[in-house]
Amino acid sequence: MTLVAGPGAEQLLPEVADRIARDLNANPDWLAPGRACELSFEGAAQTAETAAREAIGGAPIDLLVQPADGRRKRLFVADLESTIIENEVLDELAEFVGLREHVAEITRRAMNGEIDFAAALTERVALLKGLPETLLAEAAQRIRPMPGARALVATLRAHGVITALVSGGFAMFAERVAAELGFDRVFANRLEIAGGRIAGTVAPPILTGETKREILLALAREFGVPVEATMAVGDGANDLPMLQAAGLGIAFCAKPNVAAAARSRIDYADLTALLYAQGYRAEEIAGS
Repeated sequence: MTLVAGPGAEQLLPEVADRIARDLNANPDWLAPGRACELSFEGAAQTAETAAREAIGGAPIDLLVQPADGRRKRLFVADLESTIIENEVLDELAEFVGLREHVAEITRRAMNGEIDFAAALTERVALLKGLPETLLAEAAQRIRPMPGARALVATLRAHGVITALVSGGFAMFAERVAAELGFDRVFANRLEIAGGRIAGTVAPPILTGETKREILLALAREFGVPVEATMAVGDGANDLPMLQAAGLGIAFCAKPNVAAAARSRIDYADLTALLYAQGYRAEEIAGS
């Protein structure tokens, strides 16, 4: 069991960890003093998790429960938007035509699994038809890495983990982020351009949630990594197939329907929580 404090919960975590430790007859092992600890226990995982969540109550503390063996994964596959970066880039582009709120609502519904992802993508891109291609570079300048993203990717790569960025967004943005953060591979959709302007269409085939799952499994085969040694992270409904296929699939600050369906989730902490979940200690994390 791994406990990670979200912002402002560092002072609460030691007391909560001690309370849970007494219930589990375990001793907290601090991975990062005051910020992350783990508890080893025997018994029914679901029962222990339910009791621990009751002990946490409404405190902004994340909890993950998993088998102790094989925690450090060898292949990492990540969603881009609202996961590795804070932005939804289509929402940023929609601002140029005064449709940010409208497009953001379509994005929200698609990521929550309320409407079909491919149809929602096609609808949103059509609204951008005719925008100058030069605005893509301006949108790219707005991209902000998610807190913990740099440390996460750098630490995994330093430990020999294969890293891949798999996005239902667009390659021009995904490739930029992949190069900046150091991902080994990148997969994304292609936005079509005609005459220096956004054509309003996506080059087929559209990369969907099922595609993400297939990419994770294909990469595992390519590099000889057992599926149980893979990790995936994402926030939207189109990430669920790969989250459910991975050895450790984590819904990160996910939409409600996604968080409810995922086995593991991070609701409060930054992306370094994915390292603590694998037993990395603070001194092993890049930039610490």
